[in-house]
Amino acid sequence: MTSATHSPRSANPSSTTSWPLGGLLVLAGSAFVTILTEALPAGVLPAMSGDLGVSEARAGLLITVYALAAALTAIPMTAWTLILPRRTLLLALLLGFAATNMVTAMSTGFALTLAARVVSGVFAGLLWAMVPAYAARLAPQRSGKAIATALAGMTVGLSLGIPAGTALGGLIGWRATFGLLTVLAVALAATALWHLPQLSGETTSRGAGLMRTLRTPGIPAINIASLLMVLGFYVLYTYIAPFVERAGPGVGTGTVLFLFGLGSMGGVWIAGATADRRLRAATIGLLALAAVCLVAFGAAGHSTVAVVLGAVFWGVTHGGIPTLTQTAGVKAAPLDPDTANSLWVTGWNIGMAGGSLLGGAVLDGAGTGALPWTASALLAASVLTAVLARRDGFPSPSRIYARDLDRMHRGR
Repeated sequence: MTSATHSPRSANPSSTTSWPLGGLLVLAGSAFVTILTEALPAGVLPAMSGDLGVSEARAGLLITVYALAAALTAIPMTAWTLILPRRTLLLALLLGFAATNMVTAMSTGFALTLAARVVSGVFAGLLWAMVPAYAARLAPQRSGKAIATALAGMTVGLSLGIPAGTALGGLIGWRATFGLLTVLAVALAATALWHLPQLSGETTSRGAGLMRTLRTPGIPAINIASLLMVLGFYVLYTYIAPFVERAGPGVGTGTVLFLFGLGSMGGVWIAGATADRRLRAATIGLLALAAVCLVAFGAAGHSTVAVVLGAVFWGVTHGGIPTLTQTAGVKAAPLDPDTANSLWVTGWNIGMAGGSLLGGAVLDGAGTGALPWTASALLAASVLTAVLARRDGFPSPSRIYARDLDRMHRGR
């Protein structure tokens, strides 16, 4: 690792104090393309399974292998690509998405489509790890707001892009929809050349950054709190349709997911407004709100009002917590933000898979009524982890001041 005076992490990526909106919107667009590539098959699964000649259950592997590839490769791929210039790497990833989505659009065989999804998942794990760090380096004095702006593309994709993509798939076909994703990825790559600066990569040796980051105070607490949150979230979210059916005829799954999406966009705004100055309070507050929403689901799950209001506020927490926890990782490990986020990406995907499996077991064993109670217990453990991480991970304002002062003295 080079000294602080020569480290690329210590360099200010911009000589001005202006808000780098163009570059952040490119990163948000990249997140949008990534989340649509990940989740679109779920909305067009019947058509895909029919065209590819497989059952819907087998076609579901197109989503599973994507998540597994991201989980298994995010850390090693991030470590292997740290030395690459950041814009060059982003361009390669966007063009990679364009290529794999085009293969998906044109493939007539399930095996080839599955292979394209695996490669897409590898690209996704790497992109999710680098985007928050890239955003933070574009606006180092307002890194939390920058990360929230960049990750807004993920929230917009989940709340609006996936429903729109599903509807579009019904109108023009799933192949044409994946073709449009290819065009969008190429357009974003071209736009990145104009709006993103070419930030240098890391000069550390491969593997050194990972071990250093794993030993960084606060990183374990951040990732444990995040993993517990994701586990709890997907215990219920994966099986939201059978749960919502218990609320009666006045509400449907589509309505709940739409309200959830609206709340998520509000959560992104909250994260952007609080991540730089009130990171600890905002993180604990949203984690606690998520736990309360899940308890409300369990206690009044047959109430349409409870389900509707719970969906909105639960969406708020889902929109804000990922940004806040990734911001915490960037702030805890400023020398290796990409590596810190690769750990987060791995934990997120493990949480998705684990939460879905646990939720299925609970559903089979105890029914839908037990889902929110199981999820709320995991969220309560996440809240406790964040509360206890007062010194590192989610430090108090006074601790942040003392830490920054110490870093300033050591940098002299």
